[in-house]
Amino acid sequence: MKKTALLTLALAASLAQAQAPEWKKLRIGVEGAYPPFSEIGPDGKLKGFEIELVQAYCAEMKAQCTLVQQDFDGLIPALQSRKVDAIFASVSITEERQKVIAFSKPYYNTPARLIAKTGAKLEPTAAGLKGKKIGVQRGTTHETYAAKTFTQSEIVRYGSQDQVFLDLKSGRIDATLMDSPAGDFGFLKKPEGKGFAFSGGPINDDKIFGVGTGVGMRKADEATLGKKFNAAIDALQANGTFKKLADRYFDYDIAPRTK
Repeated sequence: MKKTALLTLALAASLAQAQAPEWKKLRIGVEGAYPPFSEIGPDGKLKGFEIELVQAYCAEMKAQCTLVQQDFDGLIPALQSRKVDAIFASVSITEERQKVIAFSKPYYNTPARLIAKTGAKLEPTAAGLKGKKIGVQRGTTHETYAAKTFTQSEIVRYGSQDQVFLDLKSGRIDATLMDSPAGDFGFLKKPEGKGFAFSGGPINDDKIFGVGTGVGMRKADEATLGKKFNAAIDALQANGTFKKLADRYFDYDIAPRTK
């Protein structure tokens, strides 16, 4: 009986190993509307820090990756419905999201910032934004933080950050809360960002914003695909590829925080 049971367990283990995906081909969900991390260039092709970074990870994993553009709030549903195998779109690792999907280890980390008209002197607090209209991208941790913290403000939700910028520029909203590099490169350093600036200091809230940005995947794939991404993240940090790539886009450190 014992030998039979052991044989059955061995066969089950072998079958599970044989059925485990090798992940030689991956469909990666990306946004394409969040510069400098990902955007559509004049030639219609995806470009940006995360686009280059995920391609570097795929090369390290020796995987053929197809990038699938998707609105940010549709990324997790696309993952769950198996339209993509992983999501790589500045998705913060939070307790709330970890209830639904799994994550790799963090591959970058940046604080949130408030953007408003230059000289507005708005502070990212409930009192500091009392009576103001704050624009946020729907489905982001910034939406969650704004709704929880700016309780005396009107929170206006948008499908993309570009739509937020349009209303900020036109004066239909007073400020936007977003990731600092995306706000810097996607708006402030562009002509349309003239007359606007960061307002108040950096915002770090591990409970809402998480401990960094990670690759999202289905929980069932964490042991296999997660292991591959974690190894690639470690490799690119160790060999200097991550820093070299990040230095081309940012003049400050965006490496994930270490505890």
